[in-house]
Amino acid sequence: MTSSQSEQPPLTASGPGRAARVPSIDESLALTLIPFVLSLVAGSLDVTGFLGLDGLFTAHITGNLVVLAARLVAHEPSPVSYVISVPVFVAMLALTRLFVAGLDRFSVASLLPLLTLQFLLLLMTLGICIAAGPRADPHGQALILAGMIAVSGMAVQNALVRVSLTGAPSTAVMTTNVSVFTMDIGEILFGQSESGRARARVRAQRTWPAIAGFLVGCALGALCEPAFGRAAFVVPTLLSLGAIGFALAGFPKKDHAPIMSTGDPT
Repeated sequence: MTSSQSEQPPLTASGPGRAARVPSIDESLALTLIPFVLSLVAGSLDVTGFLGLDGLFTAHITGNLVVLAARLVAHEPSPVSYVISVPVFVAMLALTRLFVAGLDRFSVASLLPLLTLQFLLLLMTLGICIAAGPRADPHGQALILAGMIAVSGMAVQNALVRVSLTGAPSTAVMTTNVSVFTMDIGEILFGQSESGRARARVRAQRTWPAIAGFLVGCALGALCEPAFGRAAFVVPTLLSLGAIGFALAGFPKKDHAPIMSTGDPT
């Protein structure tokens, strides 16, 4: 039995004597596939936003800081969307964590609510882009709003893989995933500890689908945005809807009910 199989999904804090169970990606094939699907979302959204919103990174938010710094050094004008993307991302992360804390108080598992919230945010992004039309200024108010809503959707996604799905790798920050995966392959090949190799094998099995999903998502965005313009935001939107379907299939309704804790609450 591997370490991942022996670990029990944790309980999130909630009201006295009650807790909402956090599902693990090891529980079912459907839950295992969620990080892959979310990585598809991140990759396709990032490339579509980069191409359709004049270089705005919606998933790799720190990329906006790099571009902003370069423009400042070169004394070039800095788009408003670049300036506000990081504060918007951080604020949405905080609001998402507050939302999860509220769900915890009522013993409601946060996976489906957060996936649904992300889908609604991406749907709003798509709707604004379609309403604005193909000739809209990417630095106009409408598309700045669309970009910030997309950034908010990615903040929700970054939060949910941390607090709502046990064992999930990052689905948007591929630098971390590539580093972890490479080091784990090295451990599997050259490690001296059998237990260390076993843990590395489990991590690698969890990480590589996220890397592959992000690359495929980037390819989808690169193909669809030139062909369909900003309407290509439909791709990550539909993929996020698919993630909800996998969550429904892999996380039985009974697991959303309040769970009475037993024994010592500590």
